[in-house]
Parts: sequence; C-alpha cells; structure tokens
Amino acid sequence: MADLHLVVDRAAGGVAAQIARELREAVRRGRLAAGVRLPASRELARDLGLSRGVVVEAYEQLVAEGFLISRTGVGTTVAPAAGRPAALPGGLSQPPDSAPSPADPGPTSPAEGREPYHGRRSTAPDLGAFPRERWLASMRRTLATLPVEALDYGDPGGVPALREELAAYLGRVRAADVVPDNLVIMGGVAQGLSLTVQALAGRLPRVRARYDLDWFVQRVEHPAPSPGRILLAVEDPAGVRQLPLLRAAGADLVAVPVDDEGIDVGALAESGARAVLLTPAHQYPTGVVLSPRRRAELIEWAVATGAMILEDDYDAEFRFDRDPVGCLQGLAADRVVLVGSVSKSLAPGLRLGWAVAPPRIAESLRLARGELDMGSPVLEQYVLADFVATGDYDRHLRRMRRQYRARRDALVLALGEHLPEITVRGVSAGLNLLAELPYGWDEASVVDGAEECGLAVEPVGPMRYAPGPPALLMGFARLPRHRADQAVRALASALGARGELRFRLETPG
Repeated sequence: MADLHLVVDRAAGGVAAQIARELREAVRRGRLAAGVRLPASRELARDLGLSRGVVVEAYEQLVAEGFLISRTGVGTTVAPAAGRPAALPGGLSQPPDSAPSPADPGPTSPAEGREPYHGRRSTAPDLGAFPRERWLASMRRTLATLPVEALDYGDPGGVPALREELAAYLGRVRAADVVPDNLVIMGGVAQGLSLTVQALAGRLPRVRARYDLDWFVQRVEHPAPSPGRILLAVEDPAGVRQLPLLRAAGADLVAVPVDDEGIDVGALAESGARAVLLTPAHQYPTGVVLSPRRRAELIEWAVATGAMILEDDYDAEFRFDRDPVGCLQGLAADRVVLVGSVSKSLAPGLRLGWAVAPPRIAESLRLARGELDMGSPVLEQYVLADFVATGDYDRHLRRMRRQYRARRDALVLALGEHLPEITVRGVSAGLNLLAELPYGWDEASVVDGAEECGLAVEPVGPMRYAPGPPALLMGFARLPRHRADQAVRALASALGARGELRFRLETPG
C-alpha cells in the first residue's frame, strides 16, 4: 500500500476535487504506477484530518474517469492503462500540441490559451465522469460471451437484447408503455426526430413498410400540406440546433408559446399543426415542467385531431427537487413518439438513442434504418445492454445526480451572492439553469464576459420566435463546486468594472 503526499488547501474549499486532482496528476506523471494499491479511504481521511466521505468522493470520481479501480476485498488500485503514456520519438510523452484528455480539468483561465474544462455548451455533461471502468467491464463480458454470429449484420431496428433492456428500463423509470418490438435503436435523438418527421411527412416510401401511413393522413382534420411536408409545432423558445434538421426532414415549423405550465395547448390547437415537438420533462431552454393540466389537454388535442406528439425526453434522468414525472408516451402510446438517448447520461460520442413509437411508425423507422445505414454498431449495443442489465447504469445515474445537484447548488449560491440582479429559474432538473437578466442588459455582451470567466453559457435570444426578456442558459455539469464562486465573482467584477462595455442600456418606449 502506497504512502501518499497530497497537498490540500482546506481554506480554498472543494477538498474532494483537490484530492482527486492531486491523485490524477500523480498517476499521469508516474508517481503512482499501474497496479499500486492506495490507502483505504478511512486511513487516508485519518491521515489528512478529513471526513471519510470527502476521500470516498475523490476516489469515486477517479474510478469513473478510469484512473483507479475499486474492487471489494482488494481495495483501490491504479488502473493498468492510466499511467504515463508511452514515450514518443524525441523523448516526448505526448505530442506538444495535443489537447488535454477529457478527464483533465485543464487551465481555468482563457489567457492560458486553452478551452476551459467547463466547456462552451451549457447542455454538455461531465465527460470526465464517464464510468470507464464499469463500461470496460461490460465490454469484456460482452466480448467473452457474445456468439460469433452476433457480430454479423443485425436487426436494423436494434439488437433484441438492448431493445428488451431499454423497454424494461423505460417502463420502470419513465412509466412508458413500451414493448421491444415498438422500440427502435437510433444514432441519437437527432436521427430519431429526423426519421420520425420523414415518416409523418410521407417521405419514407410506403412500399417499404408492412403498414402504410394513410391512417395518419386520413385522420387529421386539417387540410393536408404539399406532398412530403408536415406542419410541425415547436416550442417558443426552443433550441435552434435541431431546426435545420427538422426542416430538411420535411417539417414546416410553427412556433407555439411556452409559459409557466409549459406549451400553450390553446395556441397549439389554433396553429393547425399536425404534429408537435416538445420537451415536457424539462423544457429547453426555460426549464419548465409540463403541468398535469396541460398534459391532459395535450393528449386530448392529439386524440381529437389525430395529430402526433414527438416527445423529446430531454433531461429526464436528472431530477433534483421534484418528484419523478412520467413520460407522455405512457398516457397515449398510440399518439406519442418518445425519443431519448444516453448522450447526457453517459456521453454523446456513443451515438446511441431510441425511438418508441406506435407499431406502424416503429416498423417504418426500422426499415428506414435498414435502407439508410444498416443500423447502429452492434457491439456497442450489446455493451449498453449489459451495462443496463447489471445495474451499473442506475448506479451511475444516482452518483451523477448527487454530483450535478451539488454543482447546481454551488452555482445558484454564487449567483445569489455576487449577481443578485439575476433571477434564476429552471433548476429542478437538468444540466443547466435559466438566468434571467435585468431589463437593458445585452445578452451577447454578458455571454462574452461569462465565457471569459470560464462559464458555459448560451444566449436565449436566438432561441425565441417572439421577443422576450434577456436571459442566458448557464451550464453547471462541468463546473466543479469549488470553482463556481470564483467564476461568478469574476463575472460580477468584470461586468461592474466595465459596465459601459458589457451592457447596452435601452430606454423603454
């Protein structure tokens, strides 16, 4: 068991993060070699004069990042591949211009010339917390037990093992009404939305499906649009990144306002839309949860008009201050297409998602995937199936909820102390919060100032169809607790010291 020399500044706060950083650096520089056993958390806590929970938190973070391995009865050891990388020609351990690894917090000051670890997208998860060790264990089990024929071209709708695990998970956690046959594996939410819109717009040739989609067109009470197009309602405000994708898939978009209860169903009914895309669990970007009254009205509208609801299950995994809310699909499985992914819960680079749809649409989606790209990579699907089946996915989500909640609380506390002019909303779930700015503050200027201070922010103005108050989305998933106060204090100082550069004051009327 190795003795450790760790420098901890208790006055600076974020002690667990300091311990993790010290150990991470020791592994990288070779001071802790692969296979070395670390002191038990209780012993290290006693040596440092800290609570055991602080050391456990640091160890858990490094296990998730793949630097350490923790086994019952064996203890915590340095992972085999976590040490100093092999030397390159010229004696370098890595190319001089290489970027830090995802687990590396990197510099906090933009003056140091690198992207802050906090990232630029307010919706980004903490990629350093990806459960590498547990994912690797699922990968090894999969490779050791997978039949040879399973590596051949699979069902384009997804391998049965994953569809079965996800169907059970969504039924248990999201109260979805789903069977494996109606769940299609997608390359993320974007592909699920694109193919669903194409199916509803009649762009997926009906000869390819066992079921045609005439039932959908005939039951809609509004006049049919031009061939290959569908009038799709979207929330106002809404994310802008998916709008080009929806238009390319055949959607003509109409904006419907969102208030404190979610989407305005009365305005939706007046829009003439034949389908609606919404984020009921945690509306993007306002953070509003669709109220029970609006949920009932929305289902009633869909049933009465024969319209379809596209439910993006955005941020449903990360709830903090409210009871779980089931998905809309569980209330009306024949009128809702539920799309989701592991992009926020695990990592967007996995490109694994799903669409739960009525049988006719599910079959059309499955066959479309077969013609477009032959389906998703099968090995990753089997690994995810194992990861869910063993309970590791649930355990990972529970751990990340604790971490994200603590980071959210730190950011909210810092904003209240240093920028009390800002009103914070949408904090009950998700990876970001809505910061409403006082009248006259210029979003773009505040975004520039926040990014200079290392915060992940995005202006809400470009997401609006109708004018609204200035506001920002502020991400906290990658913002360590001990850095939140420092970053917000720096932003408040910058805005106060250079107010004439940061704000464009406007006089009403």
